[in-house]
Amino acid sequence: MRRLNVLWVGFLLLTTLSARPARSADPPLPDADQAQRPDASGEDDATALAKKLQNPIGDLYSFPFQNNTNFNYGPNKGTQDILNVQPVIPIHVNEDWNIITRTILPLIWQPSLQPAQTVPFGTGPTTFSAFLSPAKPVNGWLWGAGPVVQVPTISDKTLGSNIWGGGPTGVLVYMKGPWVAGALANNVWSFGGTQGLSGTRYNMFLVQPFANYNFGEGWYVGSAPIITANWLAAGNKAWTLPVGAQVGRVVKIGGKLPVNLLIGAYYNALRPEFGSTWQLRTQITLIF
Repeated sequence: MRRLNVLWVGFLLLTTLSARPARSADPPLPDADQAQRPDASGEDDATALAKKLQNPIGDLYSFPFQNNTNFNYGPNKGTQDILNVQPVIPIHVNEDWNIITRTILPLIWQPSLQPAQTVPFGTGPTTFSAFLSPAKPVNGWLWGAGPVVQVPTISDKTLGSNIWGGGPTGVLVYMKGPWVAGALANNVWSFGGTQGLSGTRYNMFLVQPFANYNFGEGWYVGSAPIITANWLAAGNKAWTLPVGAQVGRVVKIGGKLPVNLLIGAYYNALRPEFGSTWQLRTQITLIF
């Protein structure tokens, strides 16, 4: 691997620095005071924060840095690295409704794709989603729906389309006891563009089922594969189907700053012709 995985190093470093578990006696965070105090069942604040983060429409300000290292990518079986900068900002409409905004800006380190033209580094298209969601779950269920927009923030034409796009997005979440499970889905169509292998038109589907089990003291295990389909491709070449798992923990740095650390691995059982065979996922999330 040509480049040291920064998030993996950060995962090890932060775990070492925060050996002690989060304490409910620490001062509560703004907009997350209920998550910071143990509930009636004795749930600790770190686990409450972990469960909110596992909910894509959780009412929590967070700033994830998710790194996906894709192995055996491209015609020359190189290593691609994508760092997704993806802040989550909730907007409180009233006591009953929230709008949860999620933005994803990918920073891409690209291996050589010769004989095709390549660039070693650049930005991909930005994806912005806004979910209108009830503020409180009903019998453990919570839903959200709204628009998704693709913004052409590419730094080079080989890193994506330069055409705006959009479509619908939705999420369904079930939370009970130590479990947080559900699925997020969207479909994005380009607003115009050209057809063909080197065209700028796209029609992309994404669904991310997720299931997490929380052990306490911020520890959890689960799976959250990102399944995608390119409807403009043919047959099995259209799909990427990962299978794998991940483990994580919410800790407090210096006893005050809550941070979520995650590492996982996924094998692509289905993939396009030059898609990667497997992926290493690492993530650091700052919680506010």
